[in-house]
Amino acid sequence: MCVFLGAGASKACGLPDVSQLEKLVIEQLQGEDKVHLSKQLKCRNLEQALSRIRRVAALLEGDAQLEGLTREAAVCLDKVICQAIVSELAVDSAELEPVFQLATWAARADYLWPLEVFTVNYDLLVETAFEQARLPYFDGFVGNLQGKFHTDLVEGTPEEPEHWLLRSFVRLWKLHGSVNWAWDTDTETEIVRLGMPVSGAAAAIYPSDTKYDESRRMPFMVLQDRLRRALAQPETLTLVSGYSFGDDHLNEMLFDAAARHPRSETIVFSYPNIPQIVKNRARLIPNLQAVSANEAILGGQLDCWEPPTGDLPYGDYWKDEEFTLGDFGCLTAHLALSSYQSLEESLGTGGRNLDS
Repeated sequence: MCVFLGAGASKACGLPDVSQLEKLVIEQLQGEDKVHLSKQLKCRNLEQALSRIRRVAALLEGDAQLEGLTREAAVCLDKVICQAIVSELAVDSAELEPVFQLATWAARADYLWPLEVFTVNYDLLVETAFEQARLPYFDGFVGNLQGKFHTDLVEGTPEEPEHWLLRSFVRLWKLHGSVNWAWDTDTETEIVRLGMPVSGAAAAIYPSDTKYDESRRMPFMVLQDRLRRALAQPETLTLVSGYSFGDDHLNEMLFDAAARHPRSETIVFSYPNIPQIVKNRARLIPNLQAVSANEAILGGQLDCWEPPTGDLPYGDYWKDEEFTLGDFGCLTAHLALSSYQSLEESLGTGGRNLDS
């Protein structure tokens, strides 16, 4: 069982999505920093611009300039942008109910393989919810003050008990880094996970190719390999929510896995509309399902929803003539309620005397 989360999941919790974050970061910057970032954002999104700035810093030496930036100016701009991102993604004012509902469901998930949650979001919403729910999880790092990344534990299988964590630990894989990932000041290439958001330095968010071109063992590539292997596991169910399909590399991994493994299922929950790239692929791949408020592609067939009749099971997933599960908050509420219902049914209580 896999869950793949995009920026729409964070937006459902009150944090900005990618386009909103870009505007907020621009507003925070001043003077030359604002001018330089605006130039880099032409024909690029925020992640691509940040990666470009890091590439410029890696190429230059001394007072040499590229696109008006020296190496020192590019490094400083990287830090300023990251600090603006960190401040805008603070979870203090976020609405945690959607991710807490995800944690409630995850705590009751009982599958042969551990639940794996993949996300391209940098924020700490999922971690905060998991910890509030006292749900054990593993994110690839070991340690509290400066967690070190352990490739062997990420790549471990049940056949390697020395590298395999308990199934009860949810796996949380942050494919594009996190606001609490930092470059180790000693090695300058190794990434460590801190106990709080990075302050006063550039966070290790969005994989810049200059940081891992010599090895595939750095976190970003290892975690992408983990996604590829998870999707290749036979009879896997993958739920995709809040993802706009803006990363071509990750898109192909999802589509290719669905095409290669017909006994697996991938369900894309879109809000408000199904991305065109998903429509094109889902019509050709029957086990790639896609749903939105007004239409769905099921078994390769695109059509509009028809209003249901009668009582709806597991709560209200139809509201104001629209299917609601494309919204991350509604989806997690449905999952949480479904887990309670499944528990009731397994105990044979019908919802009565559940405490006993």
